Amino acid sequence: MIAGLDPVIHAPKRLAATAILANAPTVTFRFLKEHLDLSDSDLSKQMSALEAAGYVKTVKAGRGKGATTTYSLTKAGEEAYRAHRAALRAMLGD
Repeated sequence: MIAGLDPVIHAPKRLAATAILANAPTVTFRFLKEHLDLSDSDLSKQMSALEAAGYVKTVKAGRGKGATTTYSLTKAGEEAYRAHRAALRAMLGD
């Protein structure tokens, strides 16, 4: 019944972040923070888990207050997200 669900993506905060990333070439830390209503540390933790799994690429530019962090899904992340969505649909009978 739960075959195909990805435990890295399945966590609600990571699933929401992955869904946003699946619909944009890149997304900034600030955009994700505001849209997911997460603290800096919580978002950083969630994105680190996705990056450690090889699902997200992180690019940091600049230093200090002007620094920006952007994220994008890797090919592996795109494939994992599609497979996870398919598993959810199958489990829910959709």
